[in-house]
Amino acid sequence: MTLLYLHGLESKLSPEKRDVLERFATVIAPDMDYNSDPNIFKLLLKNNNEHSFDLIMGSSMGGFMAYYIANTIKCPALLFNPALPHRPIAQNIPEIDSKNTPAFLQFVLGGQDEVIKANSTLKWLAENRLPTVDIKISIHNELGHQIPVSIFEKEVIEFFKQIELLKLN
Repeated sequence: MTLLYLHGLESKLSPEKRDVLERFATVIAPDMDYNSDPNIFKLLLKNNNEHSFDLIMGSSMGGFMAYYIANTIKCPALLFNPALPHRPIAQNIPEIDSKNTPAFLQFVLGGQDEVIKANSTLKWLAENRLPTVDIKISIHNELGHQIPVSIFEKEVIEFFKQIELLKLN
């Protein structure tokens, strides 16, 4: 199983979080400069042609990008505080084709996130909900924008449980 992990703006996947992910899948985590390249989406689609991603995860700006990639290649995704309601920089992304949506998306939101407020994301999801996609939303009241390894691990484990259930159905 191949997993694409997309880091946030001016961030990277930490070795501790990579260790968590590698328990479940082969991890592809490209370094991206969202500020200088508005065509990250096209680059990621090219990477998909090379690696055939089975799952996608992303945080913040990476969560934004993971949402659109997942909805283009029909792939389940785990999104941590995704920058969907307001993104800090411009990226060229396509319209979502409702025929290509994944079966499952899991969102993890921080109740104390001052960068991407949970209520803004919930409102965005309500206004942009894709009717063919099952969505799981976890709101951690104590969580800010940064995701501690303990919460990251808990949510990754839950995501893989959901993926296994999808395979059984």
